[in-house]
Amino acid sequence: MQVKKVLTYGGIAFVAYYLLARPADAADAVKGAFDTVFNAADSLAQFVNNLS
Repeated sequence: MQVKKVLTYGGIAFVAYYLLARPADAADAVKGAFDTVFNAADSLAQFVNNLS
């Protein structure tokens, strides 16, 4: 359980450092993640629409 807590806090610290040190790269990473989610949702919607 202790390892999970250390890894969680380490991950949070890494994200905070990344946001402060390279904000433009962090914004691009978030934009890319959202684009991926939206593309997946769009593909799923097209699949469901083509079932009928």
